[in-house]
Amino acid sequence: MKQAKENTFLKGIIDGIPICLGYLSVAFAFGIFSVSNGLTAAEALLISMTNVTSAGQLAAVPIMVSGGTLIELALSQFVINMRYALMSVSLSQKLDGTVKMRDRFLIAFINTDEVFAVASSKKEVGRTYMFGLILTPYIGWSAGTIIGAVAGSILPAVVISALGIAIYGMFIAIVVPVAKEDKHVLLCVIMAIAMSCAFRYVPLLSKVQSGFVIIICSVVAAGIAAWLFPVDTENKEGEADEL
Repeated sequence: MKQAKENTFLKGIIDGIPICLGYLSVAFAFGIFSVSNGLTAAEALLISMTNVTSAGQLAAVPIMVSGGTLIELALSQFVINMRYALMSVSLSQKLDGTVKMRDRFLIAFINTDEVFAVASSKKEVGRTYMFGLILTPYIGWSAGTIIGAVAGSILPAVVISALGIAIYGMFIAIVVPVAKEDKHVLLCVIMAIAMSCAFRYVPLLSKVQSGFVIIICSVVAAGIAAWLFPVDTENKEGEADEL
């Protein structure tokens, strides 16, 4: 009975409400950010309804408004959103027999960090539960974007400027706690910041387009960190077995 309850559409809706509320504020900031960078409210909404990835969307807007190439845009999205592929592979182990191949594509489309965390906490999840779980966050993300975009079109410039930094604050809030707990993560962040500053202020490097800067900084910093601080998977597996 408990498993059946977890696989109902309504249970998924209820579990997705907290995610929806959180997405409203983040998407609101993205909507304002998009309009302040020259996009229309309709364009901002279209981006959110076809992507559902905060970091990817934030990186994509400057590339689009600056006339960046499609290759630049595609590569930046591939690097930034690569983690979703790994999360989808992991989540597939939790899906029961009711989830068909076409359902997996739809679930993967809205398999965000928060959706993945909630679904992974279950022993097994079914088709109806997952559809309910992804519906409310999708509505919250889309609604927050259009509300922010419309507000950005009518609010005074000084207010828009103040609200526009909210999305950067969100990413800082994500990175800082982890960096404080793990010195390896901190060093990785410092490397990425140093390279980003070099691309901004060094005359020759400053000519590189923003999309490629994101790609280079992300891949190089993560690669160096992985090489210098490899994860001991054998010990982690042994600890998991003991638990």
